[in-house]
Amino acid sequence: MIQPFQYIQLLWLLLLIPILAGIYIYAKGKKNAAFKRMGDPELVKELTSNYKPSSFPKKFFLTLAAMALILLSIANLRTESGSEQIQRNGIDVMIAIDVSNSMLAQDIQPNRLERAKQLLNRLIDKMGDNRVGLVVFAGKAYLQMPLTADHSAAKMYLSAATPQTVPTQGTMLGDALKMCYASFNSKEKKYKAVVLISDGEDHDEDAVKIAGQMAEEGVVINTVGIGSPEGSTITDPATNQLKKDEQGNTVITKLNQDALASIATEGNGVYMHYTNTEAVVTELYSQLSTLDRRSVTDNSLRNYKSLFQYLLGAALFFLLLELFISEIKKMPRRKLKAAAVLLFICFGFSASAQTDKEAIKQGNDAYKKSDYEAAIQSYDLAVKNNAANATAQYNLGNALYRKDKKEEALAAYDNAESASVKAADKSRALYNKGVVQQSDKKQEECILTYKNALKLDPNNASARHNLQIALKKQKEEQDKKDKEDKGGGGGGGDDKPKPQPSNLSKKDAEQKLEALMQKEKELQDKLHKSNSGSPSKPAKDW
Repeated sequence: MIQPFQYIQLLWLLLLIPILAGIYIYAKGKKNAAFKRMGDPELVKELTSNYKPSSFPKKFFLTLAAMALILLSIANLRTESGSEQIQRNGIDVMIAIDVSNSMLAQDIQPNRLERAKQLLNRLIDKMGDNRVGLVVFAGKAYLQMPLTADHSAAKMYLSAATPQTVPTQGTMLGDALKMCYASFNSKEKKYKAVVLISDGEDHDEDAVKIAGQMAEEGVVINTVGIGSPEGSTITDPATNQLKKDEQGNTVITKLNQDALASIATEGNGVYMHYTNTEAVVTELYSQLSTLDRRSVTDNSLRNYKSLFQYLLGAALFFLLLELFISEIKKMPRRKLKAAAVLLFICFGFSASAQTDKEAIKQGNDAYKKSDYEAAIQSYDLAVKNNAANATAQYNLGNALYRKDKKEEALAAYDNAESASVKAADKSRALYNKGVVQQSDKKQEECILTYKNALKLDPNNASARHNLQIALKKQKEEQDKKDKEDKGGGGGGGDDKPKPQPSNLSKKDAEQKLEALMQKEKELQDKLHKSNSGSPSKPAKDW
């Protein structure tokens, strides 16, 4: 059941109505007392013969009713648009994509990760009534997007998946499966599937066991192996050099087909080795099509019809009536003119509000069809009619970003943040602004934006996650800069630091060395115990 008011917390403002009523009763009492103090009642009646006592309460109650209607319109009275509800006959599909550094190997051009994204984009296009969610994983798994019928949003989140999305490197398939399972409705025993795409390297022992447990809960797991069994080198994006292990050997990353096939077998699904995008997409979709489907009403794309303009129209009508009610027997001509102007504004506002709504709806329809240029034109029309329309500004920013018009998108998100009333809406606009800045490699700006988004809404998990990534990237860049500064400070061999003579005796030096070795042993023992209790910690960074 939906709330009839979008901003229900603003209904507290209705407490102003009884306060104003109390002021009216007090003022009326003061007015009657003033008449009594003026002198002889007959004389006062004669002097005020041109005054209408009944007009004062009428004018007040009309003003009070107008005030109440204005307050209700601010809270945005709305009704659910029934035609916008979507009857789905489908399943829930969680997509888990490996974003570890090994996915940058170029044994499949341009690299494994980009080819995996291309495959998943084509699969999402075929999803129809199925809901889709996205998990990215490397040394740890993260829910990038919960289950939704908004396939355009899924593709947008997928495009942003990179190795920098996950701070810890490695390939933990078990964590990815757990995260997918946690995203499903635990009360259902079917209608659920996982599509996991990875090179399968650094396979953890728990993954197959977890797949079997998920299968018992009705989850079907299909896996796609991407890469070559012969393996390939990895180019480190930070140094543009070949990736090396701790011993200085060049890393060769190989496709682990056995691990991925075992997971698919335990998960009652199929394993596919990537060879051709269309062939794998067709086989995956055919496999998903064999699953039982359920018919449900999907409200994830629910739209609402706002009624605030009708309340404002009624409020303006009451104010217009109030102008026509005079406390003297002949109404001044200036009030008649003011009433005519107010009536014109009333009709003009109503027409403008209707135009805004229609333009936004047209923009939403175009956006769903990926016609972003048409969406921009419709949203822009709504903004021109009403620059304070936060929804139009926010949607305009999204469409501009999809057309890679980043500076214009940033301005639109700023406008959306300023026009929004709720802190959560402001935070959402700032989060999208941060995404644009982050994609444009503006690290300091996006960090500040994400922090501001979290100040407004501490529960904004997406902003917190992206802030962590941005801070990690900033630290890496600073460390790299510091290293370059230290390495490039001198001009010749004479500037190299020279060893200083030690003031320690041989015996003192041996004692200090022995103490250091003991501390090192204690530290290694502590780390060993910690690692033995955390089997999910990856042993490599690719």
